[in-house]
Amino acid sequence: MFQQPSESEIQEIITALTQAVPAFLPEIAISVLFLVVLMVDVFNLKNNKLLLPVVSIIGFVITLFLVVGQHSLPHEEIFLGMYAVDPFAIFFKYLFLASGILAVLISMDSNEITYPEGRSIGEYYALIVAMVLGMFLMASSTDLVMMLVAVEMVSITSYILAGYNKTSVQSSEAALKYVIYGSVSTGFMIYGFSILYGLTGQTNIFEIQAFLQQNDVDSLTLMLSALLILGGFGYKVGFVPFHFWSPDVYEGAPTPITAYLSVGSKAAGFAILMRFFRVAIPLDESASYESFLTLDWVTILAAVSVASMVLGNVVAIWQSNVKRLLAYSSIAHAGYILLGVLVADDLGTQATLFYLAAYTIMNVGVFYVVILISNQIGSENVEDYRGLGKRMPLAAASLTIFLVSLVGLPPTVGFIGKLMIFSALLNKGVVFIWLAVIGVLTSVVSLYYYFKIPLYMYLKEPDGVEEDRDFEVGVLANSLVAFLMIVTVVFGLYFTPLSALAKESVYILGSFLQ
Repeated sequence: MFQQPSESEIQEIITALTQAVPAFLPEIAISVLFLVVLMVDVFNLKNNKLLLPVVSIIGFVITLFLVVGQHSLPHEEIFLGMYAVDPFAIFFKYLFLASGILAVLISMDSNEITYPEGRSIGEYYALIVAMVLGMFLMASSTDLVMMLVAVEMVSITSYILAGYNKTSVQSSEAALKYVIYGSVSTGFMIYGFSILYGLTGQTNIFEIQAFLQQNDVDSLTLMLSALLILGGFGYKVGFVPFHFWSPDVYEGAPTPITAYLSVGSKAAGFAILMRFFRVAIPLDESASYESFLTLDWVTILAAVSVASMVLGNVVAIWQSNVKRLLAYSSIAHAGYILLGVLVADDLGTQATLFYLAAYTIMNVGVFYVVILISNQIGSENVEDYRGLGKRMPLAAASLTIFLVSLVGLPPTVGFIGKLMIFSALLNKGVVFIWLAVIGVLTSVVSLYYYFKIPLYMYLKEPDGVEEDRDFEVGVLANSLVAFLMIVTVVFGLYFTPLSALAKESVYILGSFLQ
């Protein structure tokens, strides 16, 4: 029977919520920005195309300063243990804000994001802001209910943005498939959460860990729960066998949203996956308990990682559409990132954080150049990239650098990212050497389909007489492309600041868990 809380208990809850507000300021700022964007859109009677993105970027920058201020706050759980404030979450907040700002910037140059027949697109930028808020919640959630709310917030906004081009059959198809696969994976996750709650009677992941360490539970039931939850998180990450949505959604969604999903949504998925499986049900055997040792997590995650790397890289070879090619590439990179997760120690987590940051830079760069090229030639087919090395020299050179980074070749940030992942594997012991070997071999395979694009841009002549003219993309577009290219190379040569930030985040996370 429901028991009404006493006045002292209500007062205690109010006090806890009030004290948590300073630590929740970035999320409050994002929420306010969401409302501001909607209001600006209402009063933007002249449909000024620059007003909404500028307001969004200003709001993101203000939030960035608030996130910086969180470094001085105590590392604790707030809102009655539902939300964590620690450098692990702060690292991802930087990443989400960066991806949000880049998504807005590249949307400004995309012909797919327009004002057809006087229609306003205020909801487009508002949904990007809402998605950033959802990703903030995913990175910091320490309660099963909060995790579910955060994942659904990101998922629902993703569905809408994927089908934003209502007049495009491909976009509508992408959104429909996204909703169907997302609904199934959410069902898996909720069922897993309910089983875990039934076993422990707790929703806080720290309390779940303490209960499982002190009490015996049925190992088969716990294994089923963990696998269902992994499936729900795996859908957001996009690794095998939860990758089916990726190719169609990447191809059909507006290219800026494809870029945003490939970095922001993937990073948020890994953030919640790492926090859950390093706290509630630890992957490392040192933190396990007898009833759970029957589930060999290393073998399971290793099989998923290898399958993702092999399938993603091999199937990408036959793709002629650039966005579909990058979709399978994203599946492969989910496998590489998962290698760092399965190491299940601080070095592996540091490598994972670094790789996610590197992937954000180089993958957004690739998609931005694809947008600029598509604006000019009206195609995303690899064969139509003939002669672009001469007609769009900066864009072609930048695209080549980004692709080199995705392969993992020096002197790019992608090389450092893969080097850290493989080093973490080798540091773990001889058993993990074969995983590093497979990672290297599949990276070699990726050389073929990645470099097929520069091959057409530089070594194939364009068809037709009128194809000799140069394409002009604008000073701002060239500046952003050049900036991303420079960052890709600079962090490949001088990676210490980013590596140090990732290391600090992991260290505090580890001490926070104790």
